[in-house]
Amino acid sequence: MSISALSLIRFPGSVSGLLQVASLLGLLLLLFKAAQFYLHRQWLLRALQQFPCPPSHWFFGHKQQFQKDRELERLLKWVKEFPSACPRWLWGSKVTVLLYDPDYMKVILGRSDPKSHGVYRLLSPWIGYGLLLLNGKTWFQHRRMLTPAFHYDILKPYVAVMANSVQVMLDKWERLISQDSPVEIFQHVSLMTLDSIMKCAFSHQSCTQFNRNSHSYIQAIGELNNLTFSRVRNVFHQNDTVYSLSSSGRLFKQACKLAHEHTDEVIQQRKSQLQDENELEKIKKKRRLDFLDILLFAKMEDGNSLSNKDLRAEVDTFMFEGHDTTASGISWILYALAAHPKHQQKCREEVQSLLGNGASITWEHLDQMPYTTMCIKEALRLYPPVPNVSRELSEPVTFPDGRSLPKGTALVNNLP
Repeated sequence: MSISALSLIRFPGSVSGLLQVASLLGLLLLLFKAAQFYLHRQWLLRALQQFPCPPSHWFFGHKQQFQKDRELERLLKWVKEFPSACPRWLWGSKVTVLLYDPDYMKVILGRSDPKSHGVYRLLSPWIGYGLLLLNGKTWFQHRRMLTPAFHYDILKPYVAVMANSVQVMLDKWERLISQDSPVEIFQHVSLMTLDSIMKCAFSHQSCTQFNRNSHSYIQAIGELNNLTFSRVRNVFHQNDTVYSLSSSGRLFKQACKLAHEHTDEVIQQRKSQLQDENELEKIKKKRRLDFLDILLFAKMEDGNSLSNKDLRAEVDTFMFEGHDTTASGISWILYALAAHPKHQQKCREEVQSLLGNGASITWEHLDQMPYTTMCIKEALRLYPPVPNVSRELSEPVTFPDGRSLPKGTALVNNLP
C-alpha cells in the first residue's frame, strides 16, 4: 500500500507541519523554475543554431567577456568575426540577436514587430508608457495626436529661442575657459537642450540653465540612464520586487521621484497659466499649439482627454528624449570636429561667411550651410545618440542569406 508524502504531515495547529508544507511547495517551485529554465534555454539553442557566437557560460552568458567600459571594443571584434548577426547571451535563458548588416536590418525595420518587452519595460517606472514604449493602435493614436507639434510653422520661431539658449551656454563657457582648466561639456550642453525644450515645447519662460532644480533633474537623468543600463545586464535584478529591495533599486526609485517632481511641476505650472483668460485667448489665436498645450487640450478617439498617467508619460518621455539624446548628439559632434581640426575650420569659415561677426542664426540660414550639415550628419552616423533599437519578432523571419529566426526572438538593430 502506497503512502502519500502529504499524509505523513500533521497539520492542525502544527507550526512544523506548515513549515514542511511550505518547504515542499518551495522545492516544487524551484524544480519547476529549473525545468522551465532548461527547456527555454534548449529552445533558444535550437532557434539560434544557424547563428554562431563566442562560447558562453550556461548561466552568466557572455557577461565575463564584457568588461566595464570595453563593451564597444568587444562588439566590434564580434562584428568582424561573425557576419551579419551574432547572438549575445545576457544570461542562461536570456539572449538578444545583434544585427549589424544593413540588409538584415532593412528586413526587420520594414516590419511592424513590437518593441522588446524585456528591455523597454525596465524604463516604464521612469518615463511611463508614452510614445517610446507604446505599441500598436495606442501608439498610432498618440503619434497622430502629437504630430502637429512638429510642424514647420511651429519650429521656425524656435530657432531664435534655441540660439538664445546656446548664447547663454557660450557665455558660461567664456567664464570657465578664463580659469584655464578643462571643461566637461556634456552637462552644460544638457542644461542648454533642456532649457530649449522647456521654452519651445512646454511654454516655460525662465532660464533653466541657472535653476538648481534643473541641475538636480539632469543629475537624476544621468543616474537613471546608468542604473537602467546596469539592470538590463544583471540576471538577479530582472524581478521588480527583488530590484526594489536592492541598493540600485532604491537609487532608481529616488531618481525617478526627482525626475517626476520636475515634470509634474512643469505640467501644473502650465495648467495654472491656462486658468488665466488672457492666456486662453492667446492659445485660441495660435494657428498651431505647442507640445504641452496639445496634450492638455487633446481628445482621444473616444472623446476623452488624456488621463493624468498618460499625460505625464508623454511629458516624461519628451522631456528626457528631447534634451538628453540631443545633448549627446551635440557633444559627439563637437568631439568629432575637435578630432578633425581641418573640417572644424571649414565649418567655422562657412558659418562666419553667413553670420559675420555677430548676427544670430535664423531658419533661412539652415539650408545655406552644406559643409557643416554634412559634418553634422557624419558625426551622427559615427556616434548615434540612440545606437540600437530592440524588437521582438511577432512572426518568424527569413533573412536574405536564407538564415531564419522564430517568433519570439529578441533582436537588437545596431546602428549604424
